Amino acid sequence: MGQSKIIFSGLLLASTAILFSTSTYAFSADNAAETLAEAVTGGTPYLKVRARYEDVDQAGFVNNASAFTLNTKLGYKSGSYQGFSGVIEFEDSRNLADENYNNTINGNGAYPVVADPSHTEVNQAYMSYAFEGMKISAGRQSVNLGNLRFVGTVGWRQNDQNLDSVTVVNTSVPDIKLFYAYVWNVNRIFGNDSPAGDHSSNHHLFNAEYSGLKFGKITAYAYLLDNNDVAGFSTNSFGIRFAGKTKVADKTNLLYELEYANQTDASNNPGDYSVNYFLATAGINFSGATVKVSYESLGSNDTGTASFKTPLATLHKFNGWADKFLGTPAAGLQDCYITGAYKFDGAMKGLKAAVIYHKFTSQFGDTDYGEELDAVVSYKINKNYSVAVKYADYNADTHSVDTRKLWFTVAAKF
Repeated sequence: MGQSKIIFSGLLLASTAILFSTSTYAFSADNAAETLAEAVTGGTPYLKVRARYEDVDQAGFVNNASAFTLNTKLGYKSGSYQGFSGVIEFEDSRNLADENYNNTINGNGAYPVVADPSHTEVNQAYMSYAFEGMKISAGRQSVNLGNLRFVGTVGWRQNDQNLDSVTVVNTSVPDIKLFYAYVWNVNRIFGNDSPAGDHSSNHHLFNAEYSGLKFGKITAYAYLLDNNDVAGFSTNSFGIRFAGKTKVADKTNLLYELEYANQTDASNNPGDYSVNYFLATAGINFSGATVKVSYESLGSNDTGTASFKTPLATLHKFNGWADKFLGTPAAGLQDCYITGAYKFDGAMKGLKAAVIYHKFTSQFGDTDYGEELDAVVSYKINKNYSVAVKYADYNADTHSVDTRKLWFTVAAKF
């Protein structure tokens, strides 16, 4: 075992000991409801609706994909009784016009993919038990960890990725948050009617955060994935991350993040490899403006045949919104990108804009993959309503094909 894994293993053992240590804390006597009936009937209902038009112009297709879809989430969060509470959430995604796109299961291969099939499902259904410094939840639940690079709900698509799991969160030690999950099934974005819609698993997810520093937060993690359906997704990833900001003047902050992880094959994975992940960002924000320069590397092995993978990630957030790198190429991926953003204030408060330029190359062999320009303008009208326009333009070199995507989104939540 390498030195880095010894360090990570020590951190995780210490974290696990704290995570399940409750002997110094009594159950909370401060319950929100005096009776079970009061907890059930005194909860909070909620509704989220998101309508989106997506257009995809992709080389190799005569027709553009054109999708007009509506996502609806209707949920109820109960009150708390003797530390127990629950959440139930239903999700429906509908196509509202002619299905001129490949939703991955409709057989419309003459069109580019827009991975938003129509479906109705129980999106979340879990029970929680909370006491002093500890919360245990069991059932189908949304799990977002860190910056979503390794574990996320893929909230951009019209069907969430949720985990059938048991989760434990411990915040009993000041400035420390410890998380553990056992996952037996991954409900993926492709829906129940797709063969790729569910992945049976035996995943163990560990995440420990320390936020006691004024200038940033440190996170150590171990994501031990055992995928029963896709053996190539079975991996062990051990990593550490630091991210934060420092004020240098009035309304001016330096921004930075640094992350490293190592990944090896695990369980039923037929491969035999060890690859690395690296992320570095430096930037500044001032008077509403933000400028950042970033470098992200998903490594490959010495022969360019096996690469770093993050199958539980919110992948759309990373490596370009055109989604040309949802799967890491075997030769790895280096993404050098520059971000410029502006958050308006005053009479235009709620309006935000951002532009990102990506340059993609392989990690093994330094081959040019292509470049991409992304842009978004969003406006939060009030606490209930928001609108956004988003654009991605991928210019291919040796990876995939030229692709342009355009989205119009209107969202409401109550």
